[in-house]
Amino acid sequence: MNYKKISCALFFAALTVNGFSQSKPAPKSKMDQYISSLMSKMTLEEKIGQLTQYTSDMALTGPSIRAGYKDDIQKGLVGSIFNAYTPAYTRQLQEMAVKNTRLHIPLIFGYDVIHGHKTIFPIPLGESSSWDLAAMEKSAHIAGAEASADGLHWTFAPMVDIARDPRWGRVAEGAGEDVWLGSLIAKARVKGFQGDKYDGTSVMACTKHFAGYGFVQGGRDYNIVDVSQRTLVETILPPFKATVDAGVGSFMTSFNELAGVPSTANKWLLTDLLKKQWGFKGFVVTDYTAINEMVNHGNVANDKEAAEAALNAGVDMDMQGAEFARYTKQSVAEGKVSVKTIDEAVRRVLEAKYKLGLFDDPYKYCNEDRARTEIMSQANLDAARDIARKSFVLLKNYQQVLPLKKSGSVAVIGPLGDDKRDMIGNWSGAGDWNKAVSLTEGIKNVAGNSVQVTYAKGANITDDANILRQLNNSGGDISVEDPEKLLKAAKDVASKADVIVLAVGESQGMTGEAASRSDISIPESQKRLMREIYTLGKPVVLVLFNGRPLTLEWEDAHFPAILETWFAGTEAGNAIADVLFGNYNPAGKLTITFPRSVGQIPVYYGMKNTGRPASPENKYSSKYLDIPNDPLYPFGYGLSYTTFTYRRPVLDKTTIKTTDKLNVSVTVTNNGNYDGEEVVQLYIRDMVGSVTRPLKQLRGFQKVFLRKGESKEIKFTLTNEDLKFYDVNMKYTSEPGDFKVFVGTNSRDTQEASFKLTI
Repeated sequence: MNYKKISCALFFAALTVNGFSQSKPAPKSKMDQYISSLMSKMTLEEKIGQLTQYTSDMALTGPSIRAGYKDDIQKGLVGSIFNAYTPAYTRQLQEMAVKNTRLHIPLIFGYDVIHGHKTIFPIPLGESSSWDLAAMEKSAHIAGAEASADGLHWTFAPMVDIARDPRWGRVAEGAGEDVWLGSLIAKARVKGFQGDKYDGTSVMACTKHFAGYGFVQGGRDYNIVDVSQRTLVETILPPFKATVDAGVGSFMTSFNELAGVPSTANKWLLTDLLKKQWGFKGFVVTDYTAINEMVNHGNVANDKEAAEAALNAGVDMDMQGAEFARYTKQSVAEGKVSVKTIDEAVRRVLEAKYKLGLFDDPYKYCNEDRARTEIMSQANLDAARDIARKSFVLLKNYQQVLPLKKSGSVAVIGPLGDDKRDMIGNWSGAGDWNKAVSLTEGIKNVAGNSVQVTYAKGANITDDANILRQLNNSGGDISVEDPEKLLKAAKDVASKADVIVLAVGESQGMTGEAASRSDISIPESQKRLMREIYTLGKPVVLVLFNGRPLTLEWEDAHFPAILETWFAGTEAGNAIADVLFGNYNPAGKLTITFPRSVGQIPVYYGMKNTGRPASPENKYSSKYLDIPNDPLYPFGYGLSYTTFTYRRPVLDKTTIKTTDKLNVSVTVTNNGNYDGEEVVQLYIRDMVGSVTRPLKQLRGFQKVFLRKGESKEIKFTLTNEDLKFYDVNMKYTSEPGDFKVFVGTNSRDTQEASFKLTI
């Protein structure tokens, strides 16, 4: 099969991302001269080696490198190692490369530093719920500082995939469903990881997964993706472009295909768009063995063709597949891959090493003294606790059950109530769950001796033997006890308490990569516990631990208070207790919609209208027979211990031109009994377009602190850029006509005003 003949012209030819042009070559810099000189000395085998990445092995006994990889490093046939950290171990590997090879080219060490290195922060979906860009940048900065102190140069983050199907486990790694907010968060995380320059205390970021991975069919990981060119350009690509604008150092391909071409072999995506049109200067690495997997996709006949397709498409580094190492020399001899293509890829990899300062000092990231003072410092732990509190979302608080009083007795019930393993969540990398703070520990720490705290497990995470086997085969560490004994003990403990804190949800292994779920409700074992606890008639606070939206209709109908805490990291228990006892007033807002049922999926706030909108009077309208169309908790939703009221938004103009600015103001009042923060959200709607427009689009937000009784005027400014979209000809423009502005506490509960755009 000749992959060069694969054509997606009908799909890709119409795609234009306006406003970008191919940048002109820069004058020869000191870096260019250095790398050109180095490359002139390299053999073809050494060049191919720079495009090859292998894994290190990590075990309880410590890190180790496989004998074959060690030999390749010392022959100059490896450019990067991942899953290798600690200053001593990375120094050992770096010495192999620098001292034993002909050209002394250093290795680059990468690792999955997704939401913290040793100090673990909330999962990215949780962090995004803080709507606090500075906090997210700070957590990425701390993660990068710890990682760089531990011998690492490179993190495989941020994941910027927009995702609207909570069955997909990897929603935990992203920023939710909104393109505009997701782009801002993507920039913040890149800036946090990389800083202003690579000074030895930051790491190179890697934007992933390019592109479309968040739209896998059925929410099933690694599945195919089939999207329109409009969805690709309007929804999928903008956060990726945002990271290019932020100066991200690397990109990672996605496992999926686009228009029948796997991303790892998609020349339009990797070369024409990313490198030429967007002007991306970094390098592209595959996801784990993605080149090998193209044979299963069916676009190539064998591994050799896969390697050729990837190189010619614009891949610069092969992660773990070893296909470049096996076949590229032969492919060059056969004329299937040009030396020019190899040289372009090698230059990008060497430039990254140069920018990281590895040619000046290959060991600058191997400082054991810095590792001792930087990693898990008290300042980092304090930041983790604070950012965790900001990520929590109060979903319900009927009759002000929360905050709890620091007196009386509290029973913590549930399999996640005294659990450390799951607090740090999925993709917690080098984090040590033994150092995490459980919920029971946190409550004791915060409430002190004035509160009697008891605990009972109550139920297993799940009693499903098949799921348990899969989880424990992948390091789930889930112990199973007799369900009847657990339930009896829990009811006994709970019946004696004034208040019950019910800790339920998913284990860390039930979300993240390779953790898709067709049923996103709380497992039946825990549902049984919840039903039994409900019959006691006690005040119950439901504390949720999860990496995705859950279906919670029964829980919402039966429990007075529900707090969404995601997987909050090393300081999870302390942070949750801070909120439960009122030391911190929750202000988080959902960045992904919580459906009532999986039957609603996909459901997201920015949907479009249909020609037959739902109408209870009209049988022949777009609705379900058994449930409402609207979700249980909409995008942007989140309560506080206080109450905020909004006046109607005021516009300084009712008609604007494309050169004008539109000022929007709204007065928000805290008329409750607590000081608190509120995320004031602004949405727009283009009422008529040459292509149909979403019912709402987020275009502004401000997180404001108001003391009880205080009012504040919040001001927003809209420009023509906020009104643009891809028109019927795929031109990025605005169109004259009527618009609405919505301001409110979430995407559903808003007040509106109108204006007109004229030519």
